Amino acid sequence: MNIFLVFLILGFIFWGYKKINSKKIKNLKLDKFKNKLQSTQTNIDRIFLREEEKTFSNPNINIYIGAYDNEDNINRKSNIHRARLSKFKKSKLNGEMIFQDDEQRIYKLNNGKKFYL
Repeated sequence: MNIFLVFLILGFIFWGYKKINSKKIKNLKLDKFKNKLQSTQTNIDRIFLREEEKTFSNPNINIYIGAYDNEDNINRKSNIHRARLSKFKKSKLNGEMIFQDDEQRIYKLNNGKKFYL
């Protein structure tokens, strides 16, 4: 009976040791990638990225730069505005449509007249 208990205890010890050591070392990069895809912040960033792409692809969407925007937002919005001007030759900023002519001069229309900025 004692021999049976010794073998049983050794079997449990061997089984536990094998179970602990059999776990594969996970790929840290893969875990980081999975966690990044599942995080709430990544989903929020994706939504903002889609919104920026929509704004960039349509020059008729108004870009509002307010007095209380931080510097990063102002830079991001002004870069989108400049990119739309160079691509579409027009962009709506703070409710006013601004145009760019062939000589790279920027103007806005008021009652059919060009006012260069």
